[in-house]
Amino acid sequence: MPPSSDARPRVRQRAGRLTLEFAPGEIQSQMDLADPHRLLLAYARAMMCFVLFKPQPQHIVMVGLGGGSLAKFCHRYLPHSRITVLELREDVIALRERFGVPPDSERFRVIHADAASFIGKMSGSADVLLLDGFDSKGLPPALGSASFYAHCRRALRPDGLLVTNIFSYDPHYADMLRRLRDCFHGRTCQFRGIAGNNRIVFAVKAGAGPATHAVRMQRRVAARQGLWPGMGFGLANRLLAHWVVAALRRRR
Repeated sequence: MPPSSDARPRVRQRAGRLTLEFAPGEIQSQMDLADPHRLLLAYARAMMCFVLFKPQPQHIVMVGLGGGSLAKFCHRYLPHSRITVLELREDVIALRERFGVPPDSERFRVIHADAASFIGKMSGSADVLLLDGFDSKGLPPALGSASFYAHCRRALRPDGLLVTNIFSYDPHYADMLRRLRDCFHGRTCQFRGIAGNNRIVFAVKAGAGPATHAVRMQRRVAARQGLWPGMGFGLANRLLAHWVVAALRRRR
């Protein structure tokens, strides 16, 4: 979807933080100027829970650069992972230096591309797919369609993981959940209450052999939501996300 002239990214600095917005007050990304790699937004910490399923991914593909919070964090704290970021908007990519996004290298690339088209040409090359491709109007329909999820599944290696950020108030929310379940044969789950209206859904592409760590983790979360503290209760899940992020930062 081409960006409209009235929805250009705005960069604002206040209270020691740099924010990226498409409309005043609608924060897409946020950076702590004193600690640029800190994940300030709850949904970003929630998405990093992918390491519970895939602790050492070789190749991470991200849809949506924004202010680069997730890209920077993964680049710094998952040093053995190769990272490819797909971003549709040139005006967002142009802000990468302002937000401290690393330059392109052998293990890190930002590609100006339509994710729906790009991922449709991939096959078995990603361990983790992080979908956070919002624009000024929300999640583009193309990034929540059945065909797109099928392309994502094909782009993943066996035992690969798709992580998608969906707003609970999106009118197509229930349809997207159904499409994900259908595409990944029911191997989907969420940590309830982990990030407010941002619902982070995890979907595993199971291989043909015995159940892997990712599959076992998916089953565990799906079965115990609402039953086991740490998997079902919002506060415990938010604390879990903080713990995951803190544990990764301690490795450095």
